[in-house]
Amino acid sequence: MYDKIFPPKKLLLPNGKVILEKRSRTPLIIILLLIGIIISIEFTGFNYKVLISRINQFFIIIGQMIPPNWSYLPSLWSALMSTLKMSLLGSIIGSILALPVAVMASSNIIKLKAVVVSTKVALSLLRTFPTLVSALIATFIFGLGPMAGTVAILLFTISYVGKLLYEQIENVDMGSFEAMESIGMTRIQAFRFAVIPQVLPSYLSTSLFCFEGNVRYAAILGYVGAGGIGVLINEGLGWRDYSNVGMIILALVVTVYLIETVSEHFRKKLI
Repeated sequence: MYDKIFPPKKLLLPNGKVILEKRSRTPLIIILLLIGIIISIEFTGFNYKVLISRINQFFIIIGQMIPPNWSYLPSLWSALMSTLKMSLLGSIIGSILALPVAVMASSNIIKLKAVVVSTKVALSLLRTFPTLVSALIATFIFGLGPMAGTVAILLFTISYVGKLLYEQIENVDMGSFEAMESIGMTRIQAFRFAVIPQVLPSYLSTSLFCFEGNVRYAAILGYVGAGGIGVLINEGLGWRDYSNVGMIILALVVTVYLIETVSEHFRKKLI
């Protein structure tokens, strides 16, 4: 069917021989994408007319946020610091715990296949679990407040850093590791002196990058009672106090920009 609709091109060689050019899959891919878009529109009830007619409301809200309410700035510091503390503590503990977890998921270090497979499955489950849901569950266990947010960020950091780290460990040069084992070192000692120096710069760089993202994620955890500046954003939007929300967003943007700038500087030194 596909060959009849999109027949292969024929090429004539100088010697008179005719060959068939390899068919392009681009038309088939485009057709499948169009079918997928049409089905998605039907299932989601997407209406572009509503989008066009209502998009101006977005800019109206943005306009009400400008100028921000500068007098609200002193009230932000406590919640902003709480968000940074959650992100920093969760990122540090999560990155530390990710190291032994990544080792357990590395098939070139751990020879027990059951341990490697189960650890990789656990990391995959943690990555697919939304941070907002983790924070919601943590609020039932640890109560409302930054503790729940810290736990949610910690779990995400373990899954993110652990995934990238075990892939780096599995791709290292094992020659020095095997040489150290052959001279009588234990696997732990060989790992410490042969593998860690190879993956340490990437590990630290990944941890810093994860911390950058965690600051942004922590900003919305307040919607489920996990503390931080998200609580104030939720209150401001609920009361339609958009000038205060504008001040919160401005403070958050400046904070994230400064953190990303400093983090990028150190990550460049590590790479």
